[in-house]
Amino acid sequence: MHANSHSGRVAVITGASSGIGEATARALTADGFRVALLARRVDRIQALADELGDGAIAIEADVTDRDSLVAAAQRVQDELGGADVLVNNAGVMLLAPFTSEQRAEQRQMVEVNLLGAMTATEVFLDQLRDGGGDLVNISSVAGRTARAGNAAYAATKWGMNGWSEALRQELQPDVRVIVVEPGAVATELVNHITHGETKEAIEQFYDATSITADDIAEIIAFAVTRPHSVSLNEILVRPTRQQG
Repeated sequence: MHANSHSGRVAVITGASSGIGEATARALTADGFRVALLARRVDRIQALADELGDGAIAIEADVTDRDSLVAAAQRVQDELGGADVLVNNAGVMLLAPFTSEQRAEQRQMVEVNLLGAMTATEVFLDQLRDGGGDLVNISSVAGRTARAGNAAYAATKWGMNGWSEALRQELQPDVRVIVVEPGAVATELVNHITHGETKEAIEQFYDATSITADDIAEIIAFAVTRPHSVSLNEILVRPTRQQG
């Protein structure tokens, strides 16, 4: 399959301002996709769109704000002709012990990681169905293995996995549902942890083991460029040195 054989296909990527989202935008553009970059940090996605060139557009959007996603979907329809791929990548990993002090962060993870992905999918679903598309949900190893200190985060990722599996059955054969479950990937996720001890431990773990956002982006690009008859439904990707 030639790299340019997907020219004309349109991918919408949430959380496209950094990390896996940014890397996926680059990888899909290299494969001939046109990309709609969605994020809150409009300066970052505008710079990325300028760099990626024709067919890349930057749209300020917050996955916790349905109106902003509806407006984004309208722009994608008007300017790019609709979405063929939606990558639900926006997420936060605010790891900490489960205490009342962390209740705002617990809620934020549910609203961004789980409800945000559900809302984006609901808003773009008609576009994905139109001609057969791909829904790519970025989950985590934490969607399979819960551990002390990641209770609320694990809840969002286990939730995403169950929701994705039900959707896979509901949407086939029109839309492929692809779940990607990365382990430790060097992104900004760790920077946002506010619980001091947890942050220190996670930083040490990531420094010793993590792979790159590009590694995950290549896997996403591979999955969405398979013939439509082939579905890579669940892809668990750990750094080779990561144990759990």
